[in-house]
Amino acid sequence: MKKATTCFFLLIAALWLSATPVQAQFSLSGTVRDVDEPATSGSALPGAAITIEGTYIGTFTDASGAFRLTNLKPGSIVVRVSLLGYESQTQTLDLTQNATLPVLLKKSAIAVDEVVVSATRANQKSAIAYTDVSRRDLDKLNLGQDIPQLLNFTPSIVTTSDAGAGVGYTGIRIRGSDATRVNVTLNGIPYNDAESQGTFFVNMPDFASSVSSIQIQRGVGTSTNGAGAFGASVNIQTNKLEAKPYAEVNLSAGSFGTRKVNVMAGTGLLNNHFVLDARLSKINSDGYVDRAFSDLKSFYLSGGYYTDKSFIRLNVFSGQEQTYQSWGGVPESLLRTNRTYNVYTYDNETDNYQQDNYQLIASHELSRNWRLNTSFFYTKGRGYYEQYRDNDRFSNYGLPNVVIGDSTIERTDIVRRRWLDNDYYGTVFSLDYNSFGKLTANIGGGWNQYKGGHFGEIIWARVAGNTTIRDRYYDDNATKNDFNLYAKAFYQFNAKLNGFADMQVRTVNYSFLGFNSQLQNVQQSADLTFFNPKAGLTYVLNDRSTVYASVGVGNREPNRDDYTQSTPQSRPRAERLIDYEAGYKIQSSRLAFTANAYYMNYRNQLVLSGRLNDVGAANRVNIPISYRAGVELEAGARLAKKLRWNVNATFSQNKVRNFTEYLDNFDNGSQESRDYRETDISFSPNVIGGSQLLFTPAKGLELGLLSKYVSKQYLDNTSNESRSLDAYFTNDIRIIYAIKPRFAQEITFTLLFNNVLNELYESNGYTYAYISEGKVTADNGYYPQAGRNFLAGVRLRF
Repeated sequence: MKKATTCFFLLIAALWLSATPVQAQFSLSGTVRDVDEPATSGSALPGAAITIEGTYIGTFTDASGAFRLTNLKPGSIVVRVSLLGYESQTQTLDLTQNATLPVLLKKSAIAVDEVVVSATRANQKSAIAYTDVSRRDLDKLNLGQDIPQLLNFTPSIVTTSDAGAGVGYTGIRIRGSDATRVNVTLNGIPYNDAESQGTFFVNMPDFASSVSSIQIQRGVGTSTNGAGAFGASVNIQTNKLEAKPYAEVNLSAGSFGTRKVNVMAGTGLLNNHFVLDARLSKINSDGYVDRAFSDLKSFYLSGGYYTDKSFIRLNVFSGQEQTYQSWGGVPESLLRTNRTYNVYTYDNETDNYQQDNYQLIASHELSRNWRLNTSFFYTKGRGYYEQYRDNDRFSNYGLPNVVIGDSTIERTDIVRRRWLDNDYYGTVFSLDYNSFGKLTANIGGGWNQYKGGHFGEIIWARVAGNTTIRDRYYDDNATKNDFNLYAKAFYQFNAKLNGFADMQVRTVNYSFLGFNSQLQNVQQSADLTFFNPKAGLTYVLNDRSTVYASVGVGNREPNRDDYTQSTPQSRPRAERLIDYEAGYKIQSSRLAFTANAYYMNYRNQLVLSGRLNDVGAANRVNIPISYRAGVELEAGARLAKKLRWNVNATFSQNKVRNFTEYLDNFDNGSQESRDYRETDISFSPNVIGGSQLLFTPAKGLELGLLSKYVSKQYLDNTSNESRSLDAYFTNDIRIIYAIKPRFAQEITFTLLFNNVLNELYESNGYTYAYISEGKVTADNGYYPQAGRNFLAGVRLRF
C-alpha cells in the first residue's frame, strides 16, 4: 500500500510539473454584483463561481463579492460566472496584461429547481469530501444498468450485481459502508427503506434518465433527511426546468440479452409558467448468471408551475420489477467450473415488486434574503418473492404433521410467497437565509411515518394436510416514525477563513412484533433520540489552493431484524460514529488535485459474529471499537489539448480492535468462541482506484479507457485468507460519437466494451464457518461478475 501511495504522488508531481507553463502570466480580478440592487454593499454576490472554461482554474467570490485569479496564461480566455438563482454569464477576454472584470448578474426570470436540495447538499464551504455527478456524466454510461453501476468510477466506491451484468439487484459500498449505512434522498426526500435501511435501486428502473445531478458525500456529511448517514450520503435531484420543448428516444442492446428503450418528452415552459415532463422505460436482461433475468418497467411524470419567485412541482414515478432470484450466489466448489451456476431451478423463483412514488415540491422566495422550501411525499410499495422449499417441515409454518394410516408425515415440498405491503409518507422542509454577506444559514428537517405489512402465504404443498391455498403462516405489521430538525450556518470570518456549524436532532419510534422475555411473540416498541453535531473550517491559501478540516457525529438505529429477532434484554444498541475529515485542494489551468484524509471512529458498530442470542437467532452484535482511516486522492489533468485523465485512489485501513467469532460445533452441538485483535472490517478493501482516460480526436468523438481496481476483501471480520474475495482490475472501452443533423438537436452513438481483458472476478460473497470432525470449515459463496461483454446505444434528441 505504501508503494502504491508513493507512486500515485510521484505521478501527480510529474503531471503538475508538466502542466506548469514557463511564460508570462497575468491576473484577473473583479467583483460580482446584483444588477437590480443599488450599487452598495447589499448588491454584492458572495459565493459566485468564477471559472475559466477549458481549464481547471476557478474560484468563488468572497463576502464582498470580490474575486482574484492569478498565474493566467496570456491569450483569449472564456470566463464563466454562475450563482444559484441567477442567470449565468459568459465573457471572452483577450488577456495581454493584468485585467479587471466587473460582473453584473441578473436574477433568474424563473425560480430554479436546485434550491430545494441546496440545504442538504455540500458546497465549497462545507469542509467535507464530496463528488458532484452531472447529467452529462450519467448519460455517457446510461445504457440500462442501475445507478450504482453508473457511479462506479467515483472515489471510494465498490459496486456489485447479483445477476452479474449490472441489471436487476445491484449494490453499492462507499468507504466500505454498505447500502444500509448510506443515506439516499430524492429531491431532499428520504428514500432508504425504513426497516432494513437499505436502498433498492431495482425498484427504480432507468431512474437515471430522469436525474439532473447526483452528489455523493463521503463520511457523515451534512445533515440530511431520513436514514442515518453512517458511511456516506447520495443526494439525487430530478427536478430541472427544461425551458424549451424536447423529445428524446434512447435505444440500447448488448450481451446477455440486455436491452433498453425509453421515450422522453417535455413541453418546455408554456405561457412562461407551466411545464410538463414525461418518461416511459422498459429494460430486459437475461443476466450473466443462469436464469437471472430482469423484466423492468417504469415511468416518470412531472408537472410544474413557475414564477420569478416561486414554483410548485408534482412528481409521480413508478417502477415495476420481476427478477429471477440469484441471491444464492455460487458455491466456492463450483466457482472454477461453473461461474454462472444458479442454485434455484424452480421456474417461478422470482421477486415481484411495484413501487409508486408521489412528490409535491414547493419553493417560495419570502424576500431577497429568505426562501422557504416544503415537500410532501407518499411511497406505496407492494410485492412478494416466491420460493420452492424442498422437504420443509410443517412445523415451520405452524401446521400439524399429516397422519395417513400408520404413517406420520413431518415434511413436504412447499411453494411459499413472502409479501411486503408498505406505505411511507411524510414531509421535509427548509428555511434558507442568505445575507449576501458573511452569513448563510438553513433551518430544516422532516417527519415521516412508515407502515409495513409483512405476511407469508403457502400457495402449494405436495402433501397439503390441513392447509388451504394462500394460507398465511405469519402476519406482522410494523410502524416507524422518524423526525429530525437541523440548523446549519456558514460564516465568512474574513476573506480567507470560513467556518460552518451544523446541528441535528433526530428521533425514532419503532413499533413491531418481537419476542419478550418469556420468548412470546408480542408487539413491542423502541424509542431513540440522537444528537448529530458537525463543524468545520475552510481556509483559502490563495486563488489556487484551499485547506479544510471538519468533525461530525452520526448515529444510527438497529434495523428490523435486529429488533424482531431479539428480546429487550438482548437487543443491540444504536451505532455511533465520530468522523474526522481534512483536505487540501489545488488547481491550475491543466491540473486539479484533491487529497482528503479521514478517520471514522465507530462505537457499537453492528456486525455478524455467529453468536446465537436468547431467541436462538444469529443476530448482529455490537463491537465496542472499530475504525476506518484513509486518504482519498483525486486528480484531473489535461495531458494534451485532446487528452484528459481523471483518476482517483483510496488507500485505507479498516479495523476491528477486538472481535469474537462464534462457531457452531456440529460434533457436540455447542458453540465455540475465538478472539481476534486488529482484524479487517469485512468488505472493506485497503485500495480502491478509478481511472477515466479520455481522448477526443475529432469533433463529437470521444474515446475512453475506464479502469477500476479493488484490492482484496474479507467476507467476515476474522481476516481469514480462506474467507476472502480476490483483488480485481477491470478495463472498459467506451466510444461516443455525437452529430447534430438538421432534423434533430443531437444524435449520439455509444459503444461500451466492458471488462475487455476478461477478468474473472467476484465483487461480493458470504461465508458460514463451523466446526466439524474437529476442524474449522467455511462454506463460502460468491457473486461472479460478467467477463467480456458489450452494450451499444443510440440517443436521439429533438
